[in-house]
Amino acid sequence: MTDDITAGSPASDTCLPGDGYVGDPAVRAEWDNRYADRQQLWSGRPNGALVAEVAGLPPGRVLDVGCGEGADAVWLARGGWDVTALEVSGVALERAAGHARDAGVAVRWVHAALTEAALPPASFDLVSAQYPALLRTPDAAAERALLAAVAPGGVLLLVHHAGMDTQQAHDSGFDPADYVWPSMVAALLTDDWKVEVNEQRPRLAPDGGAGAHHTDDLVLRARRLH
Repeated sequence: MTDDITAGSPASDTCLPGDGYVGDPAVRAEWDNRYADRQQLWSGRPNGALVAEVAGLPPGRVLDVGCGEGADAVWLARGGWDVTALEVSGVALERAAGHARDAGVAVRWVHAALTEAALPPASFDLVSAQYPALLRTPDAAAERALLAAVAPGGVLLLVHHAGMDTQQAHDSGFDPADYVWPSMVAALLTDDWKVEVNEQRPRLAPDGGAGAHHTDDLVLRARRLH
């Protein structure tokens, strides 16, 4: 982990990626290569489901899981949120930090895998995971890490591409069985949680960027009661 995210005010130049990455080096290398292949991988605009679901929430502390090139993190910071943004790719984080500097906003950058980041438990008013590539494990480590980060009264917002979870394994190496999907997280919710949204809906997709061809989202929004 490259920053003490329990510290006071964040800084957009804080915890830039370097030798402090915490997680599987192979996963970091895979995503670094994916980002390095293109000057810009995503659209540069915030995800539509995030914008729609956050509209009625008062700003607080937010964890952006898999922040990529930082569009969501910058948008949230502009909206008054205290943003901690987590990403495995150092290439993506460098770009994200540059976008934050250009926008004049402060973000804490954490260069780590979600399950290795040692995040302060129950401390975020919003945990946002937009189309995350979270690897599935027998102990449901990623699912439990998402839930554990949400503060009492806070919201978990998990959004994914509809239909991907039922696809067959690809020759490219992608196998849906390797990844966490919203239904898996929903299955772990106890009476301490209230499901506010659990549905498939047309995707509000920004123009351009990888993934723009997906037409529908799975949206899970759950509030932690205790």
